[in-house]
Amino acid sequence: MRGRLVQQSVPTWKSRAQKFDAVALAAFEPIEVRWHKRLGELDIAVDEVPMIRALNPESVTWPPEIVADGPVPLSRLVPAGIDKRGQATRARIVLFRRALELRAETAEELTQLVHDILVEQVATYLGLSPDEVDS
Repeated sequence: MRGRLVQQSVPTWKSRAQKFDAVALAAFEPIEVRWHKRLGELDIAVDEVPMIRALNPESVTWPPEIVADGPVPLSRLVPAGIDKRGQATRARIVLFRRALELRAETAEELTQLVHDILVEQVATYLGLSPDEVDS
């Protein structure tokens, strides 16, 4: 037999991307509850892999809007601005799913890692320290 053992209409069927999205939402929830008034113009997005690379992986220095593990970016804070078509864009935190999944061995570790990264990115967005955001 080939194909899925569980149909997509069954609640237990979720892709890895859908599971990660649920982890990201759960990790962001306590931050959003506390800071919702100041995060109204901030979006959270997920990309499969980062489209940015370090020029020199041996001695990489990332700007504050990028959280990385050495030469591998894990997330990026994209400020609000204007896109190529002249449309206004909102600020957003982009999480790089595969890079994060590869750094966690369990679901709990992944949730904690995503939470820590979101705390760092929200702190950068708000101009606060991570301790202030996560206290």
